Amino acid sequence: QVQLAESGGGLVQAGGSLRLSCAASGDTFTDYAMAWFRHAPVQEREFVAGISWSGTSTIYANSVKGRFTASRDKAKNTVYLPMNRLKPADTGVYYCAARWRGYSVHPQEYDAWGQGTQVTVSS
Repeated sequence: QVQLAESGGGLVQAGGSLRLSCAASGDTFTDYAMAWFRHAPVQEREFVAGISWSGTSTIYANSVKGRFTASRDKAKNTVYLPMNRLKPADTGVYYCAARWRGYSVHPQEYDAWGQGTQVTVSS
């Protein structure tokens, strides 16, 4: 099974940018679609973005469309999530997740999760 480790979170002012990274190890990285979820206090875990195993297909939550862009580097076994024009509503713990073959917007369908990285956007 694949193991995941996120990095790149931090504190940023509204309108700023961050780039999250998720490094994978263990199983064959290219067998997995990848996704980003976020979890804000007193809210359910929310789908943010997904990218296919090939990297040619992506999907985004409406709340982040046009501001976030998922990508993956197969040579580095890493997926990225540059986040631009950040808003306080983007605050939360961001998790990357792996699902064998196809992505999904449902967190319960994912096979592996990272430990999360905190993103805080101040107003």
